[in-house]
Order: sequence, then structure tokens, then C-alpha cells
Amino acid sequence: LLLFSKLPTREELDEFKNQLAAYRSLPPSFVRDMILKAPGKDMMNILSRCVLALYTYDDNPDDTSMQNILRQVLQIIARMPTIMGYSYQAKRRHYDKKSMYFHQIDPTHSTAQMILSTIREDQQFTEEEAKLLDICLTLHAEHGGGNNSTFTTRVVTSSGTDTYSAVAAALS
Repeated sequence: LLLFSKLPTREELDEFKNQLAAYRSLPPSFVRDMILKAPGKDMMNILSRCVLALYTYDDNPDDTSMQNILRQVLQIIARMPTIMGYSYQAKRRHYDKKSMYFHQIDPTHSTAQMILSTIREDQQFTEEEAKLLDICLTLHAEHGGGNNSTFTTRVVTSSGTDTYSAVAAALS
């Protein structure tokens, strides 16, 4: 709905979910170089930094065709939970002096399930927890059109910049 201004059909939704699952993995060495070598306390700052760094891993970062921008945006959306989960674990280890654990990504998990699985040592969650988190994510995604991040995105994209810079600016 937020990307195309219409509710998807069941088939379109399934295709969208499959595409997100296919894009969830991060590029080789990304976790080591961007998350483990420079852990941080502020998750929004880490997300912004990591999204900006994804530019360097993209074979076609400056192509502003609609098809390429859509690919980039879907990859960013899909990778956010992975970045969040791994960054949280690095923060736990570096700042909280607790154990850090990285779990394999389960492509059958929804975004909410993936987040819960990634941040929990035993990877366990209930369907009720996943549904609640999914509702919270939906509410946050639909928080309005007049906010600072939307304004920032509009200003930055009007300059013709790349997708990663625009999203990183909005996160900041």
C-alpha cells in the first residue's frame, strides 16, 4: 500500500514477501566491516550509517530509473531487520558486556518473526508476539505524511541524489 498506493492482491502480496525474503541477506563482509568493527549505542545512527554503506555494495547505485530505485528500496526494506538484529547483538556485546549471537536468517519468517528470532538467544517467539510486532511496524510505517523524515526525503531526492543517501538522510 505504501509503495504503490493500492492494496496488493494475495498473489502480489506473496510475491512481495518472497522478494523481501530473497533480499534479507547482507553483502559479504558487511556485518564484519560495518557492524562489528564499529558498534554503536544509537540504533537509528547505525541504521543510517549502514544504509549509506550499502551504496558501495550496489553494482548500479546511481541509476535513478524507476525499476532500479524499486529494487534498491526493496533491498533496503528487506535488509533493515537484519541490520537491526545484528547491530543490536553488537551493541549488547560491546556496550552491555553480554553475549552476542547471530542466527541464520530463516527465509520463511515474516519481517516481525525475523526481528524476534534475531534478537532472542533461543530464537523463540509466539505467533501472538509476531502479530503484535507486525501491527506496531505497520502503525509506525503509516505515521503520517508531514513528518521530518518525509520532508527530508523529498528535499534530498529533489537534488537527484542516490536512493541510499536519501534513505540515510531520512533516518538521520
